[in-house]
Amino acid sequence: MNKRVLAFDVYGTLIDTHGVVEALNTELGDTEMALPFSQRWRDKQLEFAFRRSLMGAYASFADCTRDALEFTDRAMGSQLSEVAKDRLMALYGRLPAFPDVAAGLARLSDAGMYCVAFSNGTREAVTELLTQAGIRERFDAIVSVDDIKRFKPDPAVYAYLRQCTESNAADTWLISSNPFDIIGAKYAGLHAAWVRRSAEAPFDPWGDEPDMTVSDLDELAERLVR
Repeated sequence: MNKRVLAFDVYGTLIDTHGVVEALNTELGDTEMALPFSQRWRDKQLEFAFRRSLMGAYASFADCTRDALEFTDRAMGSQLSEVAKDRLMALYGRLPAFPDVAAGLARLSDAGMYCVAFSNGTREAVTELLTQAGIRERFDAIVSVDDIKRFKPDPAVYAYLRQCTESNAADTWLISSNPFDIIGAKYAGLHAAWVRRSAEAPFDPWGDEPDMTVSDLDELAERLVR
């Protein structure tokens, strides 16, 4: 494949994982607790995925998400009912895209970029999520780590991305808001653009800097489409 491949992380980059905060306000009955709960849930979701990958004890990203919800409920003493947990898990399949995503993807896709959704989520979960957000048609393919039972940032997942897209490293870009994903892609020889969605967000001090840092997909499109 000669055209540039843009592989977009989904959770946290295209899709707002804190889109659960409003529902958490209702379920918890405490507006001050909702955002810290959402942040801890997200942190534990990733931690559990990392740990499972290291242990060779793969479980789907949805399972990691449910386990993280259970942990956060216990740690914060919120005592959510099983019905409430089921509602929150169902909402995870309908999380909203960030406001800049639709227009940014449209510009990149219309410019002839080969756009791929590249996620820790299963193909079914990602397809449903992108469809609900109204952006599925902007992607030429969906690549899920579930196919090889590993999680980012295992080098095998970036190799699998290149296998699926039949691309070389020089033409393949990882687009992510997650520093661990950026560093993983760089370690695997890919280019990487960090979507720094918060001006206060620090990058991991490993010395592996992104090739490009942008605030959103509008800026990404501005810099890649000439």
